[in-house]
Amino acid sequence: MIIGVDVGTTVTKAAVFDRDGRAVAEAEEPTTLHRSGGARVEQELDEVLATVSSVVRKVAAARSEPVTAVALTGQGDGLWLRDADGRPTRRAVSWLDGRAGDLVRRWYEDGTMARVHRLTGQGMFPGAHGPLLAALDREEPEALERSAVAGYCVDAIAQHLSGEITVDASDASLPFLDVGTRTYNSEALAECGVERWRRLLPEPAEPHRLFSLDRRGARLLDLPEGTPVTGGPFDLPACLLGSGLSEVGDGLLTVGTTLACQVVADRVDVEPGGEPAGMWLCTDRPDRFSRAMPAMVGTAGLDWLLDLLGLGIGEVEPLLEASPPGARGVSALPFLAESGERAPFVDPWARGQLTGVNLGTERADVVRAVCESIAYAARHCLEAAGLAGELAVCGGGSRSRAWMQVFADVLGRPVVLPSDDAIGVRGATAAAWRALGDAPDEARWLAQGERIAPRTETSARYAEGYARYRAHLDSARALWASDAPA
Repeated sequence: MIIGVDVGTTVTKAAVFDRDGRAVAEAEEPTTLHRSGGARVEQELDEVLATVSSVVRKVAAARSEPVTAVALTGQGDGLWLRDADGRPTRRAVSWLDGRAGDLVRRWYEDGTMARVHRLTGQGMFPGAHGPLLAALDREEPEALERSAVAGYCVDAIAQHLSGEITVDASDASLPFLDVGTRTYNSEALAECGVERWRRLLPEPAEPHRLFSLDRRGARLLDLPEGTPVTGGPFDLPACLLGSGLSEVGDGLLTVGTTLACQVVADRVDVEPGGEPAGMWLCTDRPDRFSRAMPAMVGTAGLDWLLDLLGLGIGEVEPLLEASPPGARGVSALPFLAESGERAPFVDPWARGQLTGVNLGTERADVVRAVCESIAYAARHCLEAAGLAGELAVCGGGSRSRAWMQVFADVLGRPVVLPSDDAIGVRGATAAAWRALGDAPDEARWLAQGERIAPRTETSARYAEGYARYRAHLDSARALWASDAPA
């Protein structure tokens, strides 16, 4: 029995899957985001570790089989500083953090972003490793001085469980890694002005690396010392693996707090003059990469709107049915994250807009307009990532059948809903199976999902709406640039 653990931004989940990819035991615990001035968003490592302990113990107690491995995945990016024993040297900085927003804007304007993109193919955003290291070098160099590791969420957990200082190549991919060779690019470090902190970056683990629970980890999880542990991939490529997708050109759209769009690639192909956005991520297979466009828009924006209008999540379905495609002329730009946008373009000052509203506009029209705008953002991301094959959709937003129909219509292609919600945990489990020499048949998982087909007439209407969305976005980007603080 392999216990998969997904340490998310606000929830830690654990699950046990059978060979058909179906969860047979699950548990989850919430975690806390600490928000303060200056768009700072942080987490406590000790609290996160407590949730990992709780969910693993719960699913282990629910099954009678012995635990053969613990498979870790979780949130990526951010900055999780620790000492040599794994103790935090300050609060972990979340990937949602915006303190480096002005720095990213300056790097965009002075060409730093473009130069790093040419070196590694990676875009950057305020919550990424490079900007956060540079921001702390400016604001809290003493925190970096007393640290031994500048890592991520998953490797922080792995260190506490195994005593090993490591990092999965998927996490290390952004922004300093040459993904093809899985080695750090010293020029990219220098461009970000953080080359003196190279000592804090662990060397990426080789594919299929197995660790084992040490005494501390065994006590934390109440499992036998020596139990194998895998430390990745992090949640984006883990979800890609858990969906069952593996053919080049296949894509996965995760409609969660943010909108994570990924396409399977067999080589890294950097466009020297392209928009310095998105990511190239290593997976657990050396011959497969994720071309990722993880936009900052997503269900968080819809949740904000529902709260503003005094509506519950259960009202989304009837509201979408009450307003026709096109939302009676209401349209939106869904960029509500405090740290701006990171894919398929980078702009720390990106902000949301709502247009076409009049006295006859109803709440249903506003809700539909925002849902459509998020679908347009998904199309923009997937086009930039090179989608050409099957498309699966997962995440909390995928539970809305009406919203998934909007996505299918906007994208003009069928979308497949995987058979289980805990797709990231399933991907981590599949990686552990592979590391143990017992790879599952992931293709069966995709075949089990529900397929939602686009409606021809509605898709044609949305093609026009998408063209208007792109034109609106181009105009807004010029406005954001003029309104940005000097």
